[in-house]
Amino acid sequence: MAIIKPLRGITPKIGKNCFIAETAVIIGDVEIGDDCSIWYGAVLRGDVNSIRIGNRVNIQDNAVLHTTYQKTTIKVGDDVSIGHGAILHGAEVKDGALLGMGSTVMDNAVVGEGAIVAANALVLEKTIIESATVYAGVPARFVKKVDPALSRETNERIARNYLFYSGWYKDINQNDKQQ
Repeated sequence: MAIIKPLRGITPKIGKNCFIAETAVIIGDVEIGDDCSIWYGAVLRGDVNSIRIGNRVNIQDNAVLHTTYQKTTIKVGDDVSIGHGAILHGAEVKDGALLGMGSTVMDNAVVGEGAIVAANALVLEKTIIESATVYAGVPARFVKKVDPALSRETNERIARNYLFYSGWYKDINQNDKQQ
């Protein structure tokens, strides 16, 4: 069973129809919207400030979300994918964006709507990534603009896929309870 723990008098809030993997950790001031999936080894540590997650967000295996005490929070919009091993620290990710595997987004950075942060990219503090763009590298730099409709469709499809995949695991858990 996942570790879901109150801290400093604040209990995490989890929306409807969410899949939380058994090895996920959700602590403190964390609010998760509906139809989200938090995968194996993911850590959402709302111990020093708030983490707000929209609807249909997938936070993939071993991703870490954390903030800075009294300085930064995390805001994640709807239909966002946070890739395997990504780190989101005190930043904002707008609707339909995608953070690639192993990417890091630092304090007070903003990832625009439908933007893509490439795998292993490092988005430095206070970086503003425009909507419908791709950023890559260390440090992350602008690579190209993408068609906003295509970006939205692609990123929303990935988010829907993770909602679909999470259904397989819910079925397993239901079968375990019936046995």
